[in-house]
Amino acid sequence: MPQILQYILIAVAAALVLAIVLKLFKFGFKTILKFVINAAVGIAVIFLLNLIPGVEIPIVWWTGLLSGLFGVPGAVISLIISFFI
Repeated sequence: MPQILQYILIAVAAALVLAIVLKLFKFGFKTILKFVINAAVGIAVIFLLNLIPGVEIPIVWWTGLLSGLFGVPGAVISLIISFFI
């Protein structure tokens, strides 16, 4: 599977799961939209970081979930963890 498609699928899955969970807890549309945008930015940051030579953040379930839930801080944490693995 091409890597860009994998990023898109992870982002969509994380956003969908987050939207469902937030809707179950009766959060409003504005809050859900904020989390979805945060997830999209987090996945985009990981994609852009992987374009830098020498930086390789593997796209597995935990990096997608981390950047999907926390956005840019989650992507930075994934970057730091990738240097130790």
